[in-house]
Amino acid sequence: MSMLTIFYTVLFYAASGVLVIGLVRKIRCYAITPAPLKIPTTPAPTTAAGVRWRMAREVVLFESLFKSSKWTWIFGWAFHVTLLLVVLRHLRYFQEPVWLPVVLIQPFGTYAGFAMLAALAGLWARRWLIDRVRYISTPSDHLMLALLLTIALSGLLMRFVAHTDILAVKAFVLGLMRFDWQPLPADPILLLHLALVALLMLIFPISKLLHAPGLFFSPTRNQADNAREVRHISAWAAALDKKA
Repeated sequence: MSMLTIFYTVLFYAASGVLVIGLVRKIRCYAITPAPLKIPTTPAPTTAAGVRWRMAREVVLFESLFKSSKWTWIFGWAFHVTLLLVVLRHLRYFQEPVWLPVVLIQPFGTYAGFAMLAALAGLWARRWLIDRVRYISTPSDHLMLALLLTIALSGLLMRFVAHTDILAVKAFVLGLMRFDWQPLPADPILLLHLALVALLMLIFPISKLLHAPGLFFSPTRNQADNAREVRHISAWAAALDKKA
């Protein structure tokens, strides 16, 4: 077993642990944080069913972003949809045999990589070209986009330019899952791609990418506009009332 294989094996085990534990801790923090005020963004639904429908539109269509900025919505929505296709395509490396839906999605996932790259480039250009967005952009915003762009670009290079041994890559991934370590090809672009994916997994729980699970805990989205009908009491206030 080469040192390269051992290094990447340990790296992905560590990155997976940080990702899972970090997400669980963050989601738990979101879940137990009280919402002291009734602050749904209006116009807001007045029923629980309406809130669920609003959340569904927000998750699938990015409704609030569409109302805010059409260009940002185009790039943002395109990035998330193509990212989903690319991730689903990569499921073939984790399955043996590969499920039929994953087989059918392969050609769509392949060319979705180009659309994802274009969407990321548009989002990054927005941070440079629009004055008010450039003013509030931080170095971490640019670094995150650079990281995602490099991951997408290196993946496309392996697919269309510098081909790698995908059978060996799949054996390596399956070996990680089964705790049966397999040798990893020493292709430079593959090693860069995997290292950046591991880096993304490590920083995900402490980055702005946490807006993905955080959306579901946003009181501006998950609250019904029924303050006139139902008195809102936060968890900590209710606990104080019980003690009193």
